[in-house]
Amino acid sequence: MPIVQVYVWRGFGEDKTKSVIENITKVFVDLGIPEHAVEVVVNEIPKSHWGVGGQPASEKFKDI
Repeated sequence: MPIVQVYVWRGFGEDKTKSVIENITKVFVDLGIPEHAVEVVVNEIPKSHWGVGGQPASEKFKDI
């Protein structure tokens, strides 16, 4: 049973999270894995706890 972990910035939103779960599941179903066997975990991380290029994302991407 595949377990997929997805990390996103906090505030990603329930609609987007639902879409990610549905679409990742579809990829595995298309590969022949039963839908009930696919698990997707979406983890929301604060931008201040996510580093990109040596900087917290909260500083590097202030406008996003």
